[in-house]
Amino acid sequence: MSDAAVQPITVLLVEDDPGDELLTREAFEHNKVGNSLHVARDGDEALDFLHRRGPHADAPRPDLILLDLNLPKRDGREILEEVKSHADLSAIPVVVLTTSAAEEDILRSYALHANAYVTKPVDFDQFISAVRQIDDFFVTVVRLPHRGTL
Repeated sequence: MSDAAVQPITVLLVEDDPGDELLTREAFEHNKVGNSLHVARDGDEALDFLHRRGPHADAPRPDLILLDLNLPKRDGREILEEVKSHADLSAIPVVVLTTSAAEEDILRSYALHANAYVTKPVDFDQFISAVRQIDDFFVTVVRLPHRGTL
């Protein structure tokens, strides 16, 4: 791997469950790549972060969004639709990371152009492993556009 392949990325986690937030942080910290993890706890906060509004006026542009579907205020489907229909945001990969294994949620997420759909494992170790695999994939395997080109 080249050094460019392991550059830290900025991740926006859109998650209202403090326990899942903590597990996700732990998984990212374990990988020790130095990714920057930001958290939005509801749909409105996620959109404010992405559009750099209000208290998020200086927010960095995320390289990856981890998105729960079931959120307060605006749900993840609305966030996904907004991201993928907005010219300045549509290139950001969105991984739906949710408890729902419902076929309708999977189909709708892909119809809204999610880049991946991952059902959160209920087992602690499996959850950590799933998040680490997402992190590894987007840090070491996938080539993301340079931040200045979007």
